[in-house]
Amino acid sequence: MQFHDCFVNGCDASILLDGSSSEKTAIPNRSVRGYDVIDLVKAAIEKNCPGVVSCADVIVMATRDAVAASKGGWYSVQTGRRDGSVSLAKNVNLPGPSISVENSAAIFNSKGISTEDMVHLLGGHTVGVTHCSFIKNCLYNFNNTGSTDPTMQTELAVSLKLKCPQASTIDNRVDLDQGGSSLAIVGEPTSEIVDNSFYKQIVIRRGVLRIDQALALNKLTNDTVNKVAFHQMTTSLPSFSMPWLSLERLKSSLVLKER
Repeated sequence: MQFHDCFVNGCDASILLDGSSSEKTAIPNRSVRGYDVIDLVKAAIEKNCPGVVSCADVIVMATRDAVAASKGGWYSVQTGRRDGSVSLAKNVNLPGPSISVENSAAIFNSKGISTEDMVHLLGGHTVGVTHCSFIKNCLYNFNNTGSTDPTMQTELAVSLKLKCPQASTIDNRVDLDQGGSSLAIVGEPTSEIVDNSFYKQIVIRRGVLRIDQALALNKLTNDTVNKVAFHQMTTSLPSFSMPWLSLERLKSSLVLKER
């Protein structure tokens, strides 16, 4: 949610606003979940200190806490933002799942986020999900060829086709980290842990989204992918917090202090 909020008009919680043409209704945001969690946290805070903590700050702190709870390590965040009052679907310009690395980097760079930080931010897909409707073209009609994306590992393609039958109208959920169980924590799926499994998967061509797989193949980004994939994990994902700090500063109102 933080990425979807901050990337549009900065971290202003405009994604929370309802309306027939609000940011919530934009196609890239239809898979966003967690609105109920933010509402509950905000209500609890308002009960104890009304009018002090913005919804924008709640989203940023909740993201940090979710990363920590997923074993991704703790990092300080800046607070003191004001909530926005404008939320328009037409302003949502998030990079799509099939965008090229070059075009994605250009969009991130235009926001003041480096290409290296883009790779780290997309590493959030280690706990991310998509749906069959977003990947069926890669599975069944890549670039209008009537076949599967040739960069996708054959075993993964077979597995995803079982999950997403071509004629099915059921839009099943698909984990973006296809690493299976964690070696460090037996029986716990890597798709529920913030680790470098996602990067290891795309190195061996097990990327679910085209942009994810392209990160490991493109000369602009493959060095960064390999550095993270082959980093010896200790307690947290290396360099994970700094890109999020860059993201949370986008067009934000005055920041007062760290928490």
